[in-house]
Amino acid sequence: MNILAEPQEQEVTVDGSTPAGALFISVKNVGAAIATFNGVPLSPGEAKSYSFIGKGYKSLVYAVNGSTLKIMTIF
Repeated sequence: MNILAEPQEQEVTVDGSTPAGALFISVKNVGAAIATFNGVPLSPGEAKSYSFIGKGYKSLVYAVNGSTLKIMTIF
């Protein structure tokens, strides 16, 4: 593991999943439809974060459902 954190930001418009091992994850629905992140509906404009808990997160699945998600992961 590097001594310095490495944030990665992306906008997604297709279904997918976050890479395993992220120490922090945040997601915001910037589209017009309800998306699903980690099995939880995410309304347009809604944001959610998964804070540092002392170990990396497993891969989290998302379905955009015609919307757009902004996702930031920190390793």
